[in-house]
Amino acid sequence: MLDRRTFLGAGIGAMALLAGGVSRAAAEDPADLGLADALLALRERRISPVDLTRACLARIERLDPLLNSFITVTADAALERAHELEAEQRRGRMRGALHGIPVALKDNIDTAGVRTTAAAAAFATRVPTTDAEVTRRLLAAGAIILGKLNMDECAYGVTSTTGHFGAVRNPRATDFVAGGSSGGPAAAVAAGLCFGAIGTDTGGSIRQPAAFCGVTGLKPSYGLVSARGVMPLSWSLDHVGPLCRSAADAALLLQAIAGYDAADPASVAVELPDYAAASRGDTRALRLGLPRRPFFDDLDGEIAAAIEAALRALAGITAGSRDVDLPAVPPLAVMFVEAHAYFAPLVAASAQQFSPALRALVAAGGRVDAATYAQALRQLALVRHQAAAVFRDIDLLVTPTTPVLPERIEAVRTAAPSRGPPLSARNTVPFNVYGLPTISVPCGVSAGGLPIGVQITGPPFGEARVLALARAFQRHTG
Repeated sequence: MLDRRTFLGAGIGAMALLAGGVSRAAAEDPADLGLADALLALRERRISPVDLTRACLARIERLDPLLNSFITVTADAALERAHELEAEQRRGRMRGALHGIPVALKDNIDTAGVRTTAAAAAFATRVPTTDAEVTRRLLAAGAIILGKLNMDECAYGVTSTTGHFGAVRNPRATDFVAGGSSGGPAAAVAAGLCFGAIGTDTGGSIRQPAAFCGVTGLKPSYGLVSARGVMPLSWSLDHVGPLCRSAADAALLLQAIAGYDAADPASVAVELPDYAAASRGDTRALRLGLPRRPFFDDLDGEIAAAIEAALRALAGITAGSRDVDLPAVPPLAVMFVEAHAYFAPLVAASAQQFSPALRALVAAGGRVDAATYAQALRQLALVRHQAAAVFRDIDLLVTPTTPVLPERIEAVRTAAPSRGPPLSARNTVPFNVYGLPTISVPCGVSAGGLPIGVQITGPPFGEARVLALARAFQRHTG
């Protein structure tokens, strides 16, 4: 097992590579390549799918005993598929845009023949017979699935310490949480255990861990990426999206998983742009909106300083910014009722296999009457219209991803149960309610080495615009 000093040193080396401080040719470990660079190396036959897969599996074996980011590693199946894809490439056949790229999935996303547990004791031996739609699309694009990633139990949490398989550790500071509920995906990407990961986001579960681990996390527009085959927490708020090392990489992964699914009631049929090409677009005419309240209130001092620096950088690559207001977020009755609808029969059958927090969520949903739920759905639709209208006068919104830095794992374990929404999710939850595409990208680091993230939000199905500014910001700032 690696000690913390050595591990953080490896992480710093990977961060230097992503910032352009190390050339592709100088990268000694293929696992240090970004997704886009790995694809280029594959196409130029400088590296093979087997090389990439072995590099990731070696790093998983070396580092994940400390990080605990994986629940299940499918090493044999991944290597078998890598050999198949390598042979096909030699014959001139490419399955899709991700041919030969190793990725991993949050463990609430179904994989046929591979256990999918949602980090819950109740599902510890659950093995689905069919793939989730996002799994199917990744495989069709030629991706290699390395395994299933750790998370908060049933995606209900913000620390990735509540699951049956133990806490995920933050690769940038291993005594600290990785965030949640997609802590495993964020940690695995940050440590270079995979070239990208798929997470889910009901109230910030992609973006908050991305900010905490110093990676890029995109919550797409509601309905852009199918959630069929993903264990739900709230059908009306659940989103599925990529976590990667950069916005350029996220564009490539989004391209593979986005698109209409007639079997998903929430899916929306929209024309898909070329996200990779669009992410290289000019940002100088973009007008930014800053919703000061409550997003900029009560920020940790180091976060406030990093966000001000990020705003100065953004001012240099856009048409400037102005303050705006966003509609108030209604109470989340929808989430409670929908969690109850899915989990109540399961909890009734084996209550002791679920945590007190999950049982309390389900019980709360059972106390909401039908009229209240109907009104909550109507209010949700209305607030989504109101949020979309904000973009008549601006192009994108910018906010801090979180108002606080990651907590120590030990502090989370010994803390009293929360009586309200966690502060770390204050700035992320509204964008699930609004259904808007939102990305978190790194914008700084605390004196203690903890990453800080900034959020960029666009209009409905404005992922191309969001990715363009995120990529321009990352290129501009390194």
